Amino acid sequence: MLFCLVKKRILKKIRLFIFTIFLLSIIGCAKRGTITGGQKDTIPPVLKMSFPKNFTTEFSSKSIKLTFDEYVKLKNVNKQLIISPPLGKNPQILPLTASKTIAINFLDSLKANTTYSLNFGNSIEDNNEGNPYPQFKYVFSTGKFIDSLSIQGTIKDALGKKTSAIATVMLYEITEKYTDSIIYKENPNYISYSLENDSSFKIENIKSGKYLLVALNDKTPNYRFDPKIEKIGFRQSFITIPNDSLFEIKLFKEVDKLKVYKPSQSSGASAIIGYEGDAKDAKLTLKKGQEIIPSVTTKLPKKDSLQIWFKPFKIEKSAVDSLHLSFEKDKYKKDFTFKIKAQKQDSLTISSISNRVLPLSDNFLLRTNLPLSKIDDSKIRLMKSDSTSVPLKLEYDEFNLTIKVIFQKDPLEKYILKLLPDSVFDFIGQSFKKPLMFDIETKNISDYGNLRVNLENVSSFPLIVELTDKNGVIQYTSYSEKNTQLDFNLIKPDVYTLRLIYDENKNEIWDSGNYLAKKQPERVIYFPKDIDVRANWDVQQTFILKD
Repeated sequence: MLFCLVKKRILKKIRLFIFTIFLLSIIGCAKRGTITGGQKDTIPPVLKMSFPKNFTTEFSSKSIKLTFDEYVKLKNVNKQLIISPPLGKNPQILPLTASKTIAINFLDSLKANTTYSLNFGNSIEDNNEGNPYPQFKYVFSTGKFIDSLSIQGTIKDALGKKTSAIATVMLYEITEKYTDSIIYKENPNYISYSLENDSSFKIENIKSGKYLLVALNDKTPNYRFDPKIEKIGFRQSFITIPNDSLFEIKLFKEVDKLKVYKPSQSSGASAIIGYEGDAKDAKLTLKKGQEIIPSVTTKLPKKDSLQIWFKPFKIEKSAVDSLHLSFEKDKYKKDFTFKIKAQKQDSLTISSISNRVLPLSDNFLLRTNLPLSKIDDSKIRLMKSDSTSVPLKLEYDEFNLTIKVIFQKDPLEKYILKLLPDSVFDFIGQSFKKPLMFDIETKNISDYGNLRVNLENVSSFPLIVELTDKNGVIQYTSYSEKNTQLDFNLIKPDVYTLRLIYDENKNEIWDSGNYLAKKQPERVIYFPKDIDVRANWDVQQTFILKD
């Protein structure tokens, strides 16, 4: 009996020991780590089935269904989906929530014997982790075969060093119905987009034929060229496909067509007329009844407006009179009648455009608020700090209302420019009665740098060579009719971009292109690297020109 009792106690202790060991093992396992849910899913969804099948010919369905192996969702599909050729109405894509099946329902009829491609980009992704089904493309043909030809190339900005935006690249088939105005009215036959990282493009699934190749920064976007807001680029001649050439298209903004708006009175002796396009060298004629009124036309600073000045004539304070303005430039002509009334006449003022510290390579610029009729050089004096008189030359730009003061500048010097009373008179004979004083200072020569540019492989003259800052703003310009060695002396230390313009029409500015006129923009070539000009440095740079 005693033996049995001892046996039971031993078995109970053994069971307790085993249970303790088991419990400790569970606790030990729990301390080794935490539940993480497994590795992150990085596998994109897989297309299990499409109906009709991808690359179907003789396609006649009104919809397409795409079935995946997991739940998927659409992200920015309206922006990423590229349909070529474009449809009149975008298809309906359902559902808007996560699903294993996506349906594309066509709301527009399809063209006969045409290959269509639907490039979804990265818009299809799995519902849980957002893994995209990359660059999925569904292709079908309403004809008996799939067109498989392609072209490729690059997009560049015609003037800027960098292409600032993704371009829409388009092909228009040349048929008996083709006209140049097609880019304003109709969808292209094929489209694609340039890549953001390198501005390259590729258009695929094209049929053989002759085409117009065009690119737009399609801001609307509607596959139509809007010259007011969009840049365009085009191949000068039609291209024939198949073609294995690498095409380069340069985007440019057309100069707006000239258009002027009804003038309005701006002072007792002037009126303002707004415009679009290029109004320089326009002829403005002002009349009161049949009498021509002598007038002067100037440019309003920083605005697309002209200001026409006339000698004030008597108008009763409560009365309103009328003037007739005729605007003419080339073949453009517009006539206006506008009301004027008695207003206060502005007094003549002269201000400085240039900063007080004048670079040694610059001229000092003054701006007047009214056009001038007379400048008396003998009453305009320039003196050094020791009161020594400095010879000067004045150049008056009536259109821009500026006076350029040209003189030999010494380094580390202070000057005083003094305009005495009656030294300048405005167009109605006003001057000022108190002297005007302008302080000018210069820095040392060692504060500036020098750059010599040696040009090689110049194909034609004249040419414009420019130095721009990092924002593309022109800092220095040199014009050459025959020289291949150009010097930029005493320029401020900075990192510059160097570019060359072939000035084909010899007007000393870069000219943009025009699509309807089949005019390409003037050629611009950039030096491939930035040029660092430092203080008290002389830099020589060889520029080998390659189109």
